[in-house]
Amino acid sequence: MNNEYLQQTTPESGLAGLKKHWRDDLLSGFLVFLIALPLCLGIAMASGLPPMAGIISAIVGGMFVSRINGSYVTITGPAAGLIVVILDAVQTLGEGDASAGYQYALAAIMVAGILQMALAFFKAGSLSSFFPSSVVHGMLTAIGIIIMTKQIHVMLGVTPDPGSLFSTMAQIPHSMFNMNAEIGLIGSAGLLILILWNRLRHPLLKKVPAPIVVVLLGIGLGTFFDLQHQHIFHLPRQLEMLTGQALHDGEVGPNYLVAISNHFLSSFYLPNFGKFFTGEFWVAVVSICLIGSLESVLSTVAVDKLDPYKRHSNLDKDLGAIGAGNTLSGLIGGSAMISEIVRSSANIDNGAKTGWANFFHGSLMLLFVVLFPQVIHSIPLAALAALLVYTGFRLASPKEFSKVLKIGSEQFFIFIVTIAGVLATDLLIGVAIGISVKIFVHLLRGVWWSNLFKVHFHVIETDDGIVVKLIGSVLFTNFLPLKKTLDNLPDGKNLTLDFSNGYLIDHTVMEYFHDFIQAYQSRGGSCRQIGEPIHTFSNHALAARLMTEDERRHGSSL
Repeated sequence: MNNEYLQQTTPESGLAGLKKHWRDDLLSGFLVFLIALPLCLGIAMASGLPPMAGIISAIVGGMFVSRINGSYVTITGPAAGLIVVILDAVQTLGEGDASAGYQYALAAIMVAGILQMALAFFKAGSLSSFFPSSVVHGMLTAIGIIIMTKQIHVMLGVTPDPGSLFSTMAQIPHSMFNMNAEIGLIGSAGLLILILWNRLRHPLLKKVPAPIVVVLLGIGLGTFFDLQHQHIFHLPRQLEMLTGQALHDGEVGPNYLVAISNHFLSSFYLPNFGKFFTGEFWVAVVSICLIGSLESVLSTVAVDKLDPYKRHSNLDKDLGAIGAGNTLSGLIGGSAMISEIVRSSANIDNGAKTGWANFFHGSLMLLFVVLFPQVIHSIPLAALAALLVYTGFRLASPKEFSKVLKIGSEQFFIFIVTIAGVLATDLLIGVAIGISVKIFVHLLRGVWWSNLFKVHFHVIETDDGIVVKLIGSVLFTNFLPLKKTLDNLPDGKNLTLDFSNGYLIDHTVMEYFHDFIQAYQSRGGSCRQIGEPIHTFSNHALAARLMTEDERRHGSSL
């Protein structure tokens, strides 16, 4: 697909795009809504929040963030990657009081959103590059393990004894042998559907989102087994009483709908800033801001690669929009949000053309919870837990371990260290441990301290094009200035990346070069690399590599 063709066919944005592509975007928004509804409920549940918190986040993300963000087909809402930090904020700030913890967490979400807007203002969208790939993969895998560890017990209808994460993990066999038969059947059947659904060959069945099938089956089995109240999702008490009474009396007319709408609005909660000046509060703020920003930027970059029109998002504008969305969501009782990769991928697969698909997804979410709250009330927790166990497994599947191992043994070591650090401590400390180990590995390989955080390169313009000549080591810790320079080069030139005077180029930078070259060529330019490595640390095409024998021979140039 050449550059001229892309320019001719790229969908318009704004109201013009809505007028031209509303059918495609509405259909995709509807299908994404079907996927997102149960996930939003399950993520809220796993985060220690009321179910409406996940719904509010998706509504704000769809109806508000989609109108001001810098991306095109991303779907914004609550995500599994934030479960751990939100749950920790609720439990730590609430000190055993879940209701108080919820409102303190809302305040932390608001402040984290304000920090994200500040980061966007200072053009920090590219700071995600500072996190090496092996550490990011390790963090996400650890999150997946934590989600599975906690939700397997819910899926089986067993409450583990209180204790550490490793204690909860050790109790999984006990829960499997002592499961509640009815709850275990609902959870296991749901998990089996999620595993097998993608293997179906029937074209019509494949178009039905598996999460909706799991929820509908769960509702049916829950009704058949007449599950007890503690195994079913809870609505706000007033809304629950109103819904039950109205259904009993057969009153489902306009007055009922108005009353439901009023109680929907009254179910919003306000944040509590009572712990604003405590260390625990700011740990929660930094965790939500850091993890949310990192996941959002990485997801947006990944979605850009999937976009058939090869559009490039404005990462800073997108991060600022996410921050504004988190500030609004926290203000009215919603969970934190990110640009979510799974729902965004489904959005592209369903034929979305513009950000209006995200808007329709949020609008349909709002209509559903206002008009049909009793449906949410009938969903078994085990069905939602099955969704989360499957989501956790996708984050921490054996394929992730194999993928990192193929890149190189040192990448795998850092990956494992990050996982262990997160599981043994928390997300921030675990990520810091992984980054520290990565830096230590670079120092062992001969990188100078003076080159560790400062990159050296020259940009040379010739009659034939532009040459970017690297000098010394280019690492995740120092390549941001180089990245900004490359990103600002004019399109359509003959570009040469000269590695011949480099020393160590790490895997994170090699990944960036690979993506940059593809993107630059898609915009009509040509790009080539010169300089052969004397050693690569694995057979992977993007493995870390040494370009010269000894960096010291370039000391005069540094």
